[in-house]
Amino acid sequence: MKRKLQGTIVSDKMQKTVVVQVERIKQHPRYKRRYRVFKKYKAHVEKGDFKIGDKVIIEECRPISKEKRWRVIKKLI
Repeated sequence: MKRKLQGTIVSDKMQKTVVVQVERIKQHPRYKRRYRVFKKYKAHVEKGDFKIGDKVIIEECRPISKEKRWRVIKKLI
């Protein structure tokens, strides 16, 4: 089963690639306070109809380049 993540596009300056920022909530092991952690993933896009600020779902795939291991599946409304 391939992993799927939901995030926001923060850069679309590359050809056929977008940078997606994924947010998750972590809990501190000792103090139990929850805090947000952000991670950026480079994702492959065939057509350039995605803009900065779009919410998208990305899916894990085979390595496409040195840093790209994700593919954009669809845009969320």
